[in-house]
Amino acid sequence: MPRLTATLALLLSGWLIAAPLAVFAGLPLPYLLGPLMLSASLGILRPGLLPEGYVFPQPVRLVFIGLIGMMIGGQITPALFSEPLRLIFSVAALAGFVAAVQSFNYLIFRHFGGYDRATALCAGAPGGLFESIALGEEAGADLPRLMLQQFLRVILVVTALPIGLSLWLGAPVGSSVGASFARAGTDWGAFPAIVATLAAGILAGSLLRLPARQLTGPLLAAAVVTLTGLAPISLPQWLINDAQIVVGIALGLRFKGLDRALLMRGAWLSLLSVAGMMLLAAFFAGLLGLAWSEPFDVLLISFAPGGLTEMALVALSLEANPAFVTLHHIIRILLTVLGLGALSRRLPRKL
Repeated sequence: MPRLTATLALLLSGWLIAAPLAVFAGLPLPYLLGPLMLSASLGILRPGLLPEGYVFPQPVRLVFIGLIGMMIGGQITPALFSEPLRLIFSVAALAGFVAAVQSFNYLIFRHFGGYDRATALCAGAPGGLFESIALGEEAGADLPRLMLQQFLRVILVVTALPIGLSLWLGAPVGSSVGASFARAGTDWGAFPAIVATLAAGILAGSLLRLPARQLTGPLLAAAVVTLTGLAPISLPQWLINDAQIVVGIALGLRFKGLDRALLMRGAWLSLLSVAGMMLLAAFFAGLLGLAWSEPFDVLLISFAPGGLTEMALVALSLEANPAFVTLHHIIRILLTVLGLGALSRRLPRKL
């Protein structure tokens, strides 16, 4: 019961306090970043307020990430695959980006951070958060440092990219300005199809072992349903807001109980890492712009090494088709995991 009470209190605080304050402050993605900041602050400064060993219920998080995936999948159209030659250019550019970022990050964490080889390699992976942690554990990496750097990568990119784009564009981006592909009203008659598609997508993602399966499984299921004309997938805005609150709270709680000295050291290393990754993302986005006619900001989001879910939400906030961005991030994650798996085989295994 205390764990259920804690979960309900976090959700209510996110909905009634953190998200409205973030909207009032004009933050980009306020329904994501407001609750994230709230739960991260609680986990670092007052972890004793939460029940011992508390973690946010993963089934709840999985369901709401799946809903975001469904929203994205509903935007996938045949036009995305109508130019295979350009898609080949995308794969080539993403492969170059992943190789450059992995090398750059290894130098940062190995030589500036003093991390061992396994930790530096896996901490520098520009994607595949859970896969990099699993591979690092198998290779004997320092898990607290590895987890810290991977979570900081996602959170710094998710936080800095929308703010940077807001400054560059001269106007806030995010759901605070009402940008959304969600439906304003609620069609309760569509909910049986939504629930069935969500369940099928979660099951398919697990069986097929997809990268970011909690998102990509429902995404693919919604795309199939939409492309075949079985049913339109359109979620109401309040449900999308709820999904962002859940994802934000769960992500922020990853910092619960972390040592502050370790956090500060990891933070400056992550700042160096993320700054370098974003410069490389801008370079490769500019190159890919020679093949695709998409605006530079959309291409930049397509390379930004944040979480797949969060980058899709950033694309959503710009009223760009998040399916284009998501396709590139799926390719980025696949290339990262394959490359990291090959490199990790050269590391000594933990006995």
